[in-house]
Amino acid sequence: MIKYSNIKKYIYKLDPEIAHSIVESGVRIVVNYLPFLLPAIKSKYTLNDERLSQNIFGVNFPNPVGMAAGFDKNATMIPLLEALGFGYVEFGTVTPRPQIGNEKPRLFRYPEQNSLQNAMGFNNQGLTKIKKRVEKLYPYTIALGANIGKNKSTTQEDAIKDYELLINAFKDLCDYIVINISSPNTPGLRDLQNERFIKELFTLATAITNKPILLKIAPDLKKKEMLNICSIALGHGAKGIIATNTTIDYSLLPNAKGFGGISGDVLKQKSFEAFETLSKEFYSQTTLISVGGISDGDEAYKRLKAGANLIQVYSAFIFKGPSLAKNINERILKLMEQDGVTHISQIIGIDRK
Repeated sequence: MIKYSNIKKYIYKLDPEIAHSIVESGVRIVVNYLPFLLPAIKSKYTLNDERLSQNIFGVNFPNPVGMAAGFDKNATMIPLLEALGFGYVEFGTVTPRPQIGNEKPRLFRYPEQNSLQNAMGFNNQGLTKIKKRVEKLYPYTIALGANIGKNKSTTQEDAIKDYELLINAFKDLCDYIVINISSPNTPGLRDLQNERFIKELFTLATAITNKPILLKIAPDLKKKEMLNICSIALGHGAKGIIATNTTIDYSLLPNAKGFGGISGDVLKQKSFEAFETLSKEFYSQTTLISVGGISDGDEAYKRLKAGANLIQVYSAFIFKGPSLAKNINERILKLMEQDGVTHISQIIGIDRK
């Protein structure tokens, strides 16, 4: 296997979005034409240990490390991500109609801060193509989440129709569905983080399907507003909260652009503070997933102890490469051994007890 550190310097010479497209094209070649390579990749990068396994939503998660939405927008890389040791994958964000996204350049890499800034704008191939692709896979060997959002051209008044269409399309093709109304890259989307829309959306969603519907929130909400929105969602059928999306707090990153959302190491503290606010209120009441600035096993362990049932990564994968999930899981196991616990369930939420 080629060491990631040896090729990273060449990848970083490319525009970040071009680099991602090249990687995705390579992955599609492996998945579609060279699938015999996947077992070899899996043997190197996957850690199988029952101590990390959990049953959530009635589904087995072999380990708590998931790939966050945004990396595999079109559900083309799921088999490789499984081979790289992820316990679950969240594809999307999927919109009803294909969408090219915002103007380029719209993805920026900050290697010194291990952080990214993106203004992608839900670029994806649309519901029809992505649904056909997932139909060939599901049910899958690891859990799959469908992250859904409205089209940019859809008015606020008609936004509910986009989510209704997407929930109907994916309710039998995933293990959970994520309502994305917290991306900063679709004009007006975050305005849907309001009491009226949340009530209407989750009332509708739970009438359509029994599949778990989760809400993904922004880290930039005020504490009271964040708690209120999540409380309303949970009161109307949401089965979990994902905290958090990217931030528009540009003070976190030197030389940040004045648009788009920031992720990576600089988001770590802000994301954790938002997650802990929610965990103190809702731990033991619902499933909590923590994402934002998690780049190693120590931070993952901290989030689990704070009440996260699962964690997600994205930016760290860009900077640390294919061994990330395995390294995080190995570190979690080592910390568990140091704490004298025999199963991951024994440490989840221990700071809340």
